[in-house]
Amino acid sequence: MAEPQRSDQPSPSPQNQQNQQGDSGQQGEQPPQRRFGALKIARIAGVPVYVNVSWIFVALLIAYAFTEPVLSAMPELGPWAYAAAFFFAILLYLSVLVHEISHVLAARAFGLPVRSITLQFLGGVSEIEREPDTPWREFAVAVVGPLTSLAIGVVAYIGQNVFTDPPLLFLMISMLATANFLIGFFNLLPGLPLDGGRILRAIIWAISRKPHLGTLIAGWAGRVVAVLVLAVPWIWFAGTNGMPSILHIVWSVLIATFLWAGSTQALVSARVRKKLPALQARQLARRGVPVPPELPLSEAIRRAQEAQSGGLVVVDPGGRPVGLVSEAAVLATPEHRRPWVAVGDVARRIEPGLVISADLTGEALIQAMSGTPNSEYLLVEPDGQVYGILASGDVDKAFAKA
Repeated sequence: MAEPQRSDQPSPSPQNQQNQQGDSGQQGEQPPQRRFGALKIARIAGVPVYVNVSWIFVALLIAYAFTEPVLSAMPELGPWAYAAAFFFAILLYLSVLVHEISHVLAARAFGLPVRSITLQFLGGVSEIEREPDTPWREFAVAVVGPLTSLAIGVVAYIGQNVFTDPPLLFLMISMLATANFLIGFFNLLPGLPLDGGRILRAIIWAISRKPHLGTLIAGWAGRVVAVLVLAVPWIWFAGTNGMPSILHIVWSVLIATFLWAGSTQALVSARVRKKLPALQARQLARRGVPVPPELPLSEAIRRAQEAQSGGLVVVDPGGRPVGLVSEAAVLATPEHRRPWVAVGDVARRIEPGLVISADLTGEALIQAMSGTPNSEYLLVEPDGQVYGILASGDVDKAFAKA
């Protein structure tokens, strides 16, 4: 019911993300993790599906709200009306799951990796690992969810005219139609974190060519929607000189809180992303001194100091870089032992993820570093030549300064 969330929110400290990798829907990516307070119930299209424990609370609220209509239609059910209403809550969340699956399929069609689907507090969340790179794709991934809910509503509306007996089945289908129409239209409201907020963001992005501006406007619009949702029960009953029920107030507070928190997160993300263009790998690079693996660490440090270099690159006999020596590894080695420790023994082998292009900037740079968290990375030219070393600490300082 909310926007498909992205799990690649930019962070100035990619080396701290090592323990934040979630489940992946793509082969060859990070293995699944256990999630606190969530139960994995399925895997659909390669994407794990979780149910958060908060779902139970909302499901009970939905069941409570729909018990009265069930009893009105079939008073002979007695206490079983509560079970029927809870079954409707499950049915409703299955339609929410279909809503989220539509987001997933759209994202996957554009080559966007999807980490997971989670059914939770107020609907579902699809965790997309990075945002679409064009406003059109942003629009398509966002709009498909509400359209799916409206389509379910249309199918259920037709179904209620076909299946009129037994009365309980008719009632379930009728309530499902109404609920999905509400979900579809509610999600089209133009404010983050709703799908309508992403649609608004895509439109502003397309017009202004500034995704950051789109996020800011959609984020503030989300706060306006949150305030309006909080006021709805009071406005609705003001014309009847009545008072909203406790249930109406609880629902409005829950939804408004959810919207306010989501829009706030979007605004924070927008401020972070605004700083990202200041991060340029070339400008932040340190010079690296090539050293053979058998060289004593003390001599390697002396050569680096003499060359006024900021890092050590271990090379093989052919001159190819095979390892990086981190500052932490040097500091962890007592000074009196450094003449007896080979530099290769304190180096980290250069894996593919530790080699990044010197041309990277902004969010692309952060994403490249987040793939393999480390304190140092080897920067290379497009032709493969070594340019220098990029330290995560330098990226942190540049981000803070920006």
